[in-house]
Formats: sequence, C-alpha cells, structure tokens
Amino acid sequence: MIVYEVDLSVREDIYADYRVWLAAHVEEMLALAGFVGAQILEQREPPAPEGMRLVTVHYRLIDEAALGRYLAEHAPRMREAGVRRFGDTFTATRRVLAGNE
Repeated sequence: MIVYEVDLSVREDIYADYRVWLAAHVEEMLALAGFVGAQILEQREPPAPEGMRLVTVHYRLIDEAALGRYLAEHAPRMREAGVRRFGDTFTATRRVLAGNE
C-alpha cells in the first residue's frame, strides 16, 4: 500500500471555494486506475499561520507502479487544474509513504 500525501496551505478568503473544488478533484483522482481511497484532513495542531488554512489529503494506491503511472500520465494535468483555478492563493507539497498492508 502506498500513501500519496498532499499538504495544502490555502488562503482563508478562498478556502470555501477551494474545498468544494478539492472534493471534486479527489473524486476525479479516485477514478484513476490504482487509487483505492482518499481522506481529506484539516490540520488543527500546530495552528495555521494567520489568514491560512492547512489541509492534507491522503490518497491510497495499490502499489508504487500505480503511483508511477499517475505521476507520468496524469499528475501534470491534475496539478495544473488547481493552479489554473486558484493561482497563487495556495501551495502544495507532496510526499510518498509506504506500508506493509
């Protein structure tokens, strides 16, 4: 099992719209081969900087090959969708975690 983690820092003034978009974006990701689940989490501690909201999305994939396919075939388009809609009002960092499940 692979967890693809996306940490988001979102400006408070666009947060409501971003969350609506993010829910649809996650559903689109889950339709891709190899994705088996996702969870959207709001960070409570440590608190976000003033004027920001912090969100983490954990995507679960069946294996590293599925992640590799996503990164090669879909990631540029999926990432660009958020930038095109919200510009520089958010930032994203990513990491990959592996488990023995």
